[in-house]
Amino acid sequence: MNKTLVVVVRSLIGFFSLLIFTRVLGKQQISQLTFFEYVLGITIGSIAASLTTDLDSRAWPHWVGLVTWTAAVILVQFVVLKWRYASKFLDGEPTIVIMNGKIMEKSMKAMRYTLTDLLEQLRIKGVFDIKEVEFAVFEKNGDLSVLKKSQYQPVTPKDLNLSTTYKGISTELIYDGIIVDQNLKQVNLDRNWLKAELEKRGIKDPSEVFLALLDTSGELYIDTYADHLNSLNGVTDISDYPGPN
Repeated sequence: MNKTLVVVVRSLIGFFSLLIFTRVLGKQQISQLTFFEYVLGITIGSIAASLTTDLDSRAWPHWVGLVTWTAAVILVQFVVLKWRYASKFLDGEPTIVIMNGKIMEKSMKAMRYTLTDLLEQLRIKGVFDIKEVEFAVFEKNGDLSVLKKSQYQPVTPKDLNLSTTYKGISTELIYDGIIVDQNLKQVNLDRNWLKAELEKRGIKDPSEVFLALLDTSGELYIDTYADHLNSLNGVTDISDYPGPN
């Protein structure tokens, strides 16, 4: 068989195998990506690559290896879900690096987590003065959770005894030029209402709309494909934008 055709067939096998296996593994690999899971993902991808291009060996052993590694990951996930101690051993656990405003040097040293890393992640969180921090927790996925001291936290409506209105998730009515009838029905509206609203804004056809959202207060947000940004003078790269005069 022609080598090109073999590579194509193997590529399709590897592609759809990975597609199915990643669906089976679920979202945990992304939402809670630890270093171990990162290495597992790379290994499974490497096996799929070998399945595709290693023409000196049969495809079957590579595919069996791919299935075996995927099954091992599923088994580990099951054990972690059912046994807390296994979760602590395999995934680790969050570590407090700042407690009551004091840096926990021993904890940082045990994790090989440097002061430079800590200050960098604090800046990412919008904290440029470490004196503002009450607690900082280094999470299992490498992120840093920060609790500011009460005097540095932003004031909320509750602090001022102000009443607020409910603000839920907006509903997509048009997505990439296509009306989402299911969502229209969900909010008890129809196409006639939507087209009337579009006409009020000078839009003749839903295909002109890139995105239309309806929030919980009944306000309609519309973004069209034709963004008439005359003030930008055709500039599409923000680095080239001249800014206000």
